[in-house]
Amino acid sequence: FAARSLQGMGSAFADTAGIALIADRYAEEPARSRALGTALACISFGSLAAPPFGGVLYEFAGKQVPFLVLACVCLLDGLLLLALAPPCATGARANMPVGTPIHRLMVDPYIAVVAGALATCNIPLAFLEPTIANWMEESMGASDWEVGLTWLPAFFPHVLGVYVTVRLAAAYPHLQWFYGALGMAIIGASSCLVPACRNFGQVIIPLCGICFGIALVDTALLPTLAFLVDVRHVSVYGSVYAIADISYSVAYALGPIVAGQIVHTMGFAQLNLGMGLANVLYAPVLLLLRNVCQMKPSHSERNILLEEGPKGLYDTIKMEERKG
Repeated sequence: FAARSLQGMGSAFADTAGIALIADRYAEEPARSRALGTALACISFGSLAAPPFGGVLYEFAGKQVPFLVLACVCLLDGLLLLALAPPCATGARANMPVGTPIHRLMVDPYIAVVAGALATCNIPLAFLEPTIANWMEESMGASDWEVGLTWLPAFFPHVLGVYVTVRLAAAYPHLQWFYGALGMAIIGASSCLVPACRNFGQVIIPLCGICFGIALVDTALLPTLAFLVDVRHVSVYGSVYAIADISYSVAYALGPIVAGQIVHTMGFAQLNLGMGLANVLYAPVLLLLRNVCQMKPSHSERNILLEEGPKGLYDTIKMEERKG
C-alpha cells in the first residue's frame, strides 16, 4: 500500500508539472496542441505497453526486474531534466505571477465541464483493464499471450487520434469542443460493442475505437484548459492540470473496485453498456464550450499587469534573467 501510494504521488508530481510546463512553454496554438498531443501519446504508450512489457520481463527475468528497469528509467529521466532545464534566477521567483487557487478553478463551470469529460472518457479504459482479461478467458478461451497483448494494438489508433486532432485543431481551432464530443461518441459506441466480440481479433477493434476516442478528447480538451486559464484566470497552469490529473485518477481509482462489483452483480455486458451510455450522454454537454474560442482575456488589474509583460512562467523567468 505504501509503495503504491508513493508511486501515485510521484506520478501526480510528474504528470501535473510536466503538462503544466508544456502549456506554459508553448503559449500559442497550434504549437501548444502539438506539444500536449506528443506528451499524451507518450503517456498512453506507457499505459498500453505496460502489460506486455511487465508480463514478458516477469516471465523470463523475475518479478523484480520490471520495477528495477522502471526505476532506472525514472532516475535517468529526472537527471536529464535536472541537467537540461533552464536555471531559475534568484529574483525571478518573487516576481512570478500568483496562480488562481485550485478551489476557484474547480467551481469555474467551463473547467468543470472539461474535467467531467476527461473523467468520463477514461472510465471505459479504467474499468476494462481489471475486468477484460477474466471475461476473455471465460467467453472466448483466450490464451495468456492474447490477454497480455490485448491493449498493445490500441496504441496505434491512439497516436492516430492525437495526430488527427492536432491537424484539425490547427485548421479549425474553434471546433475543439466538437472533436471532444465526437471522441466521446466513439468511445460510447466502442464500449457497447465489446461484449459482442467472440474472438481476439474482434475485441481489438472496439478497444482501438476506445483509445482513438480518448485521444480525440484528451488532445482537444487539455489545450482548452490552458486557454480557459489564460482568458478567465491567471496564466499559471499547475492548478488546472492538477484538476485534470484528479479527473484521470478518479476513473482509475474507482476502476478495480467498482468495475469488479458491477461485473459480479450485473454482468460484463451491462458494465460496457453503462459506460457507453455515460459517454454518449455526456457528449452534448460539451456544447457548453462552443463559444470558448471567442472569449477574451479578462481585464482585472492583475491581468492588465500580466499582459504588459511576457506570458507564461517560462517567458517571465527568461525576462528576469535577461534583466539580471
